[in-house]
Amino acid sequence: MRVVAALLAAAVACALAACGDDGAEPGAPKSATLVLDFQPNAVHAGIYSALRRGFYEGEGVELDVREPSASTDAPKLLEAGRTEFAIVDIHDLGIAREQGAEVVGVAAIVGRPLAAVIAADRDVVRRPRELEGQQVGVTGLPSDDAVLDSVVASDGGDPDAVDRVTIGFEAVSALSAGRLDAATAFWNAEGVTLRRLDIPTREFRVDDHGAPRYPELVLTTTDELVRDDPELVGAVVAATVRGYEVAASDPRGSLDDLVAEARGVESAAQRAQLRALLDAGAFRDPGRLAPGVLAAWSRWDARNGILERTLDPKDTFDTRWVD
Repeated sequence: MRVVAALLAAAVACALAACGDDGAEPGAPKSATLVLDFQPNAVHAGIYSALRRGFYEGEGVELDVREPSASTDAPKLLEAGRTEFAIVDIHDLGIAREQGAEVVGVAAIVGRPLAAVIAADRDVVRRPRELEGQQVGVTGLPSDDAVLDSVVASDGGDPDAVDRVTIGFEAVSALSAGRLDAATAFWNAEGVTLRRLDIPTREFRVDDHGAPRYPELVLTTTDELVRDDPELVGAVVAATVRGYEVAASDPRGSLDDLVAEARGVESAAQRAQLRALLDAGAFRDPGRLAPGVLAAWSRWDARNGILERTLDPKDTFDTRWVD
């Protein structure tokens, strides 16, 4: 009888403590953190729509969206367990994976490249090969050189004939002040800002000039979380995709969500950026990671020196939630 009583007592205690569920009540939402790639802007509209409209809660997730610090290295944060999810540039994801980081892309955030070479005067530089002999600013990231090389070579130009100047992330000030002839930049951000300043720019978007139409930004997590809690990963992907469906179908409402949820966001600037993204089809097929596109991206990165070798998309991405 003592054994029976002890077993009954243990069963009751287990039930009250949710027995192995870290004390969480059955049906309680799971907590997770998502680190952005940059300060909140129109690229993140779908995430903030999903937050404000309760899509994450509806999937059983209490998601904490955090802005990155100046020194944020998202793959390292993921591997250290300091965040469950992060928005990562696809090139950075590939480099991290090549260096042995156990991180994996699970959904596209932006469905096409955002990188471009932007000339300050459309009448001086009318086509990519006319960048030969011009001073072109680059940030210093390997992907910048790859973008510039691809754009110039696509028009039969010689990338080595371009005078490259490392300027960090100062494309807007350098071009608007006339200090440079062109610069690598994001057409959805710096490109929009320069047009709003009435700078007569000409854009050469990299996927129009030699690069495949790869997803620029990717929702990323760890191999461990995919293995141990695929339900959580699937829930975050589903809610995020639904948020980007809102951004595509109701951009005004999605912009309101972004402005309401993210502090310090300037509405007019983000409206212009969101319009540019939508006009370019950047939110078409939300979340989709097409294996053929990913393979083409990997080959392009390896050919242009961003990666040391091509990567197998099956090792770098898990597409089960966005097929």
